[in-house]
Amino acid sequence: MDVSGVEVEVLSWQQAEEAELDEMWSFVQNKDHQRWIWFAIDHKNRKILAFVFGRRKDKVFRKLRALLEPFGITRFYTEDWGAYERNLDTEKHTIGKENTQTIERKNLNLRTHIKRLCRKTLCYSKCEKMHDIFIGGVINILAFGWCVNGV
Repeated sequence: MDVSGVEVEVLSWQQAEEAELDEMWSFVQNKDHQRWIWFAIDHKNRKILAFVFGRRKDKVFRKLRALLEPFGITRFYTEDWGAYERNLDTEKHTIGKENTQTIERKNLNLRTHIKRLCRKTLCYSKCEKMHDIFIGGVINILAFGWCVNGV
């Protein structure tokens, strides 16, 4: 599958009936230049299914949703953010904190492991490309045990 110039390989055995979705704030150079990480985890086994970088806009969420289509997800759990309500079917969408505790914990773990995600830090990225490469590489190693391009 090709999504905006990024080749994504989804293994056929990976299926997820339910997914938790969330976004996490970060920045590039200064806090006025916000960068968001949108990601989804399998509700049952807590594994990261997919993630994308961008702004906190519907367009970026639709990229994540496109990455999730091969998984055959029948139920989405999210917080109360408009992008989810506008882009997910109400029959498949549940809003609330009781079903998003796992992904919120995953956010905390990522902030602990990746200092560029901390709100008060001396470590920051100077350009979006390096921000996405570094954080994406760490997420790949932590979640999948491998890095993009076999590095």
